Amino acid sequence: MCSSLADHFCITMLRLCHALAVALLQIFIFSENQAFAKNINFYNVRPPLDPTPFPNSFKCFTCENAGDNYNCNRWAEDKWCPQNTQYCLTVHHFTSHGRSTSITKKCASQSECHFVGCRHSQDSEHTECRSCCEGMICNVELPTNHTNAVFAVMHAQRTSGSSATMPSLPVLAWVFMLLWL
Repeated sequence: MCSSLADHFCITMLRLCHALAVALLQIFIFSENQAFAKNINFYNVRPPLDPTPFPNSFKCFTCENAGDNYNCNRWAEDKWCPQNTQYCLTVHHFTSHGRSTSITKKCASQSECHFVGCRHSQDSEHTECRSCCEGMICNVELPTNHTNAVFAVMHAQRTSGSSATMPSLPVLAWVFMLLWL
């Protein structure tokens, strides 16, 4: 590769090219991390990595009689909903001052989701709001009034199949570097 007359120059140039390639790779990796770090949506929960038990499987936050929404979501069981359910149900009981007294979240069938909305109990001075939603772990928030105590379903058709994914920038940089050297 290098002739005996230009060995020193050739080795120096190879080291310089290698250092440049490593520096460019690090810049690509850093720039990709910077570009995506500010776009994180903490409500956008990724689908689980474990295999689904049946087509169109989903999970919901699940708890029974929790004292607040944070602890309900934090300690929710991580298990697949049964096949006879299609939605996530949230039942929120709270006082006239807005203090939560009981939160229940679970997987639900369509018949359990017919009674969404808020109802005020005159005897106990408590309000119960119920909401249902469709989608993977969609029941993050609590229903607190008639605006958000709804039956929310997706109108897009679900399809099973693979979607093509674009390789990440670091992978492309590594391939380029390997081809270059």
